[in-house]
Amino acid sequence: MVFAVVIGAGAGAGSIVFRWCIQTFTRVFSGHEDYAAAPGSAHPSVPWLGPYFVLIVPVLGGLLYGPLVQRFAKEARGHGVPEVMLAVAQRGGRISPKVAVVKTLASALTIGSGGSVGREGPIVQIGSALGSTLGRMARVTETRMKLLVACGAAGGIAATFNAPLAGVFFAMELILGTFSAEAFGATVLASVTASVIGRAAFGDTAFLELPDFHVDHIAQFGLFALLGVIAAGVGVGFTRLLYLIEDACDWAWRGPEWLRPAVGGLALGVVLLLLPEMYGVGYPVLQKATEGGYAVAFLLLLLVGKVVATSLTIGIGGSGGVFAPGLFIGAMLGAAYGAGVQEVLPQQAGPVGAYALVGMGAVFAGASRAPITAVVILFELTGEYSIILPLMLAIVLATATSRLLSRDTIYTLKLRRRGIDLEGPAPGARIGGQRVEAVMEPLPSPLSSTTPLTDAADLLSLSGHGALPVLDASGRYRGVVTAQAVAESLAEQPDGAPLDVGRLADVPQPVTADEPLAQALRQLVTAPGTGVPVLDGPGGKPVGWLSHQAALRALHTTGSEPYRRPSVRRTPARQVHGTV
Repeated sequence: MVFAVVIGAGAGAGSIVFRWCIQTFTRVFSGHEDYAAAPGSAHPSVPWLGPYFVLIVPVLGGLLYGPLVQRFAKEARGHGVPEVMLAVAQRGGRISPKVAVVKTLASALTIGSGGSVGREGPIVQIGSALGSTLGRMARVTETRMKLLVACGAAGGIAATFNAPLAGVFFAMELILGTFSAEAFGATVLASVTASVIGRAAFGDTAFLELPDFHVDHIAQFGLFALLGVIAAGVGVGFTRLLYLIEDACDWAWRGPEWLRPAVGGLALGVVLLLLPEMYGVGYPVLQKATEGGYAVAFLLLLLVGKVVATSLTIGIGGSGGVFAPGLFIGAMLGAAYGAGVQEVLPQQAGPVGAYALVGMGAVFAGASRAPITAVVILFELTGEYSIILPLMLAIVLATATSRLLSRDTIYTLKLRRRGIDLEGPAPGARIGGQRVEAVMEPLPSPLSSTTPLTDAADLLSLSGHGALPVLDASGRYRGVVTAQAVAESLAEQPDGAPLDVGRLADVPQPVTADEPLAQALRQLVTAPGTGVPVLDGPGGKPVGWLSHQAALRALHTTGSEPYRRPSVRRTPARQVHGTV
């Protein structure tokens, strides 16, 4: 807990330094506090260049951060969050401390010189590097190291966006990938500490200033639901185009990597000249869109422009996040959708700003598949609670639709393209690469769903597994019944207990014979009894049993040796019946 507070304070201080660097470099390169608020203006120091100075500044920025990243921390390139996810999932939470310094400078230079990226990815990586560094200095266990990394991520998000709850859920949903009381408590401490520091420096103001929204007509829920589905497609499309342009940049570039951002900056400069609203993060443009300040055609142009500008910035080797661009894209989509609905259904549509806000959350959810984070962060960033119901509806639909359209998120796809599966074993790991069918044990005799509880208790005591699969009368898999569930049912309400085990069967997360052992371990560690049934396919029949012993035994096998099930000494039923 003390470490969480210290990391939160460090992340809060880091966010102040990072924001100051962005503002300083933006003033140096553009001559404005935020060039997106005055698009097309000339640089005060070189007024004779007019708006054409934007052709030069990305090149100058690339000449500075390109060699910095290539020489000191290559992992600082890109949007940062996937690297933190990888460190937690497969590297024990170990992140080099120099990443914090390099990421701060590289991302601030990228954004300040016109890179169309966000600041959430960098601050997550910066805070996580601080947490990892403290963990190594204190020599904590690997589990605690991962938690400290998550604390750094939570603190960074909280301080940068004035969103303490969003920082907590971002860390647990995306970085840790799990929820627990310990993780919640630690990340809350880090997030609150960072928020206090951030608010002292930046003030306690909402991200956007929006009027009150009210759902005045029931038909609006249907309109918001449709927006959620559309936003999922846009989020997935943004993900695909991001990596498509990155692939194109990889294919086209043949020179040294340190020079790539400078040369690629010429292409980015052309985009900024044609659409100067793409300069930097673009919060002023986003604010104006939520206020209905743009025509539908220009909103769609801004949407496409942001996708291209962000993808190009990342593709040429820039450093920055994709969360803020996702919000920007969602706002443009939502505002255009809302304006269009107002033309068709003027009496039922409602304000454009409501659709822009919902679009922001839905596109982010469609790209990241982090629905809890999307709901909480949009509420905190805007301070607008009246839109929470349609926001939740659209985000859930966007998440579900995105899962149907794509296997990966905008974060995990970057890793999978490098051959890294966060749900699989780490490269070089001895365990996890085998298929479940190679290590599973024979299937214990299943119970019929009509088996009386008293008979089931006897059979469970003889099985030695503490749980048995249950089949219905037609042989279909119904789930698993545990000795504990049977014993509790008989002990607590013997007269009112279910007549058969079919009513007590619980369906655990499925484990299939062809999946990697590392992936099955996620279900095994939470399984009651000694293991879980192995199915021949999704929704199929049980064909084996994966036990904890079988998984541990895989540590000591080479993979080429056939599995031999050890003999099990049975205990007479009269000796164990009372323990059920």
